[in-house]
Amino acid sequence: MKILTILLSALLLTSCFGDDAPISNAQLGQVTFEKNCATCHGKDGEGIVKDWKKRQADGSYPAPPVNGSAHAWHHSPKTLLSTINNGGAKLGGQMPAFKDQLSEEEKQALLDYMYSLWPKDIQAKYSAQFK
Repeated sequence: MKILTILLSALLLTSCFGDDAPISNAQLGQVTFEKNCATCHGKDGEGIVKDWKKRQADGSYPAPPVNGSAHAWHHSPKTLLSTINNGGAKLGGQMPAFKDQLSEEEKQALLDYMYSLWPKDIQAKYSAQFK
């Protein structure tokens, strides 16, 4: 009986750490952000320029922070998803369209990850308005 318990414990532990373990929504969102967004929006969504409202030399706007310190949280999930899908050119930016680059699951995980970067008070305001 003791050997059976040890074998079952070992089996359970190996299944927890296997490479084929499913990735959580939070992990997927973070990985998607780091791979596709962090270069322009900053490692933690803090932005990479001091004044994201000021046009750059080419006339476009830099990528705004998405950590709750800019305007992303003012927009509905539908609007944010539209920006992810269609890019930021219509808004005066240079963000590329990710419609065909990201799966629907990745896009939703990305929205959830951005939400997780926001301070609790911003999350509460957003949730009250959009969720």
